[in-house]
Amino acid sequence: MFSVLPRGGLRRDLWVSTADAAAFSVMVGCGETYLPAFALALGMGPVAAGLVASVPVLAGAVMQLVTPLGVARLGSNRSWVIACTAVQALSFLPFIFFCIRGHARLWELLVAASVYWAAGMAGAPAWNSWMGTLVPEKMRTAYFAQRNRLGQFGVFIGFMAGGAILQYGEQRGATLVAFAVLFAAAGICRLVSTSLLAVCREPKRPLPATASAGAPVAGPLARLRAAVAAMAAAPSGALVAFVCSFAFACQCSGPYFTPYMLRELGFSYGAFVIVIGTNFLGKALALPALGRLGSRIGSLGLLWVGSLAIMPLALLWLPSSSVPYLIGVQIVAGGCWAAYELAVAILFFDAVSHEERTGVVTAYNLGLAVATVAGAGFGGLLLRTLGEDRTAYFAVFAASSLLRLATIPLLRRVRLAQHP
Repeated sequence: MFSVLPRGGLRRDLWVSTADAAAFSVMVGCGETYLPAFALALGMGPVAAGLVASVPVLAGAVMQLVTPLGVARLGSNRSWVIACTAVQALSFLPFIFFCIRGHARLWELLVAASVYWAAGMAGAPAWNSWMGTLVPEKMRTAYFAQRNRLGQFGVFIGFMAGGAILQYGEQRGATLVAFAVLFAAAGICRLVSTSLLAVCREPKRPLPATASAGAPVAGPLARLRAAVAAMAAAPSGALVAFVCSFAFACQCSGPYFTPYMLRELGFSYGAFVIVIGTNFLGKALALPALGRLGSRIGSLGLLWVGSLAIMPLALLWLPSSSVPYLIGVQIVAGGCWAAYELAVAILFFDAVSHEERTGVVTAYNLGLAVATVAGAGFGGLLLRTLGEDRTAYFAVFAASSLLRLATIPLLRRVRLAQHP
């Protein structure tokens, strides 16, 4: 299966990591991104769809607290990541079962989605540390720009293919069958991703765990407290504080764009996929230029560009609900989010030392998940209080933009680490 892989140590590993990104991204495109739409197809309301898109992220963030113990037990970041991705691939089976059964309760959907997110996020800190030892510092901006670009094309391809399958199924009264096909394809893509990770080297294994790692309950909490304490006086603390606050502001509106289009505007799956898909396409097309821009102005400058550009984006949904207009909005939004996401990815290498990276990423993921759920909860409460009509959606979008603007003081505190 892997006979076509290029020979040579680093080049081969980077090729494998890029191929893993492609397979993972197709899974996200045809699986993860359709979970809110799946909730709507099962007859749930817009707030429930928003909860499905946000609450499981918190469950995943709590589960990733065991990552240091898992890495210590296996003695390898790589082995822990492979185990987590295999579980994530299997987590699509409950969704396929719900499609076959024809219904699901909200709590069942939340539990299934929580398993998916828990497996994915538990492996994230270890993957970050693994890649930090694999990708040379001078190559990171260019490499991750290219890797992210391919990933965005993967999400776009998976999302568009999924939309075509759903449109076909909807026209024939077999929407849930179409969802089952999507989730099966997503699981297969994650298995391919897992296979690719299994042939990628780990140049530097983690240091042996301290004695505290033997405490099954206190270990993760003690490590979390230590990471937060270390971050308080380090550049990573300001970065995490800003990103989590920015996530809260964005998630006030983010989970509700899908129900807004499918329920309020009455878009078909075809129109919905075209509008959302152009966002991924915009990211992919913008990343080469953003990689060059990031090399000139630095990751911190790129963070300012992306963050300021994202702040008014939700307001652009207010003037018109026509598909051509929203396509234009999404293309612009894709480029803005690509700048932001690339900057954050690079800053976690530039602002965080290798020794503290796993702990910082763990604390960051937990804080980000709390912010995601809190933001979605605030937006859902506002939406329900105002009546879940078009005016209510507009109020949510406007509130999100104002909250994004309020994070500028935190953005000004973000600094790069001073490496010796």
